Amino acid sequence: MKVCIVGAGWYGCHLGLILKNLGINVDIFDREAHALSCASGNNQFRLHKGFHYARDYETRLQSRDGYGRFIERYPHLTRVVENNLYAVPERDSLLDFETYSIIMATSGITFERIDPKSLPWLSNVAGLMRTDERVIETEKSRRFFETKLADCLRFETEVAPEDIRLHETHVEFRGKQYDYLIDATWGHMSKISMDVFYEPTLLLYYRSPENFNAAITLVDGPLCSLYPTEEPGRFTLSSVIHTPLAHCETAQEARHYLHHVDTRTIERKRELMEAEFSKYFPDFKAQFSYDGPQLSIKTKPVGTNDNRACYVFQNGPVFRVMSGKIDTIFIAAERIVSGITSRFGEEYNF
Repeated sequence: MKVCIVGAGWYGCHLGLILKNLGINVDIFDREAHALSCASGNNQFRLHKGFHYARDYETRLQSRDGYGRFIERYPHLTRVVENNLYAVPERDSLLDFETYSIIMATSGITFERIDPKSLPWLSNVAGLMRTDERVIETEKSRRFFETKLADCLRFETEVAPEDIRLHETHVEFRGKQYDYLIDATWGHMSKISMDVFYEPTLLLYYRSPENFNAAITLVDGPLCSLYPTEEPGRFTLSSVIHTPLAHCETAQEARHYLHHVDTRTIERKRELMEAEFSKYFPDFKAQFSYDGPQLSIKTKPVGTNDNRACYVFQNGPVFRVMSGKIDTIFIAAERIVSGITSRFGEEYNF
């Protein structure tokens, strides 16, 4: 059996490794020169349990379950975030702290409630909880996949829809026949079977003081967060309101927008994001130093709900993946491997 995967992000690489370990011939194509170069390598690098999704049951449980499976499968590619905090603001949250706590507790997500007064550097917070979560070490992950998949990865190879010839039982790409094609580009190569839009985004990097050892995420609703990266002392600042730069109908439009983001736009966003976060961390600007922007593109479902669950769409020999979270890679793998092996009447343990 031969499978073609387009996209060498976390989903493409994880799927490729699963299929390779099952003895399936895999080719993974990506337009970039390295794995995890696009959205998989430009985000907040966080592996979380579902605390972001108090208002979406499916996404919350997929994240909760995926967190444990991720640690079991890739323990060497993450590290624990010490003093990882979720704070419910006094006035700006869509949920009160008691309701938020009940939702998490009844979802089987563990946490420790702590007194906000114990952290004098926080302000305007009604309730606070601490939980164990992790940061993904992207450089280590990139080296891992590029080593494990060295004979499968085909970098600097653009794949356009017109390059693919779709048949009832197989696909052809540049004269080579594959039993299946997996599109792990989130709509950058071909259209996803759901209504989506493409969002150019901006995160900001900051350097922390030597004695700062915490991550802080404001919930629930259009709020902000400060989260560590794999590099000690370096953090990302994100804002639900200010991180998005545009709402684009196509991936091409989003890439064009991102390539033309200017310094004035970044500085204006920086001012807004710092002001927003300083409402809860008044000494933020005095203690942290700005260390540059991070630009990326997200593919999101159209609508106002918080659903970021994993979906797999199949059209004959073509699978397309859509998910907003890295910890649902296992759900995608289960659904795709099940679809592939059912056709051939084989069973695999994965």
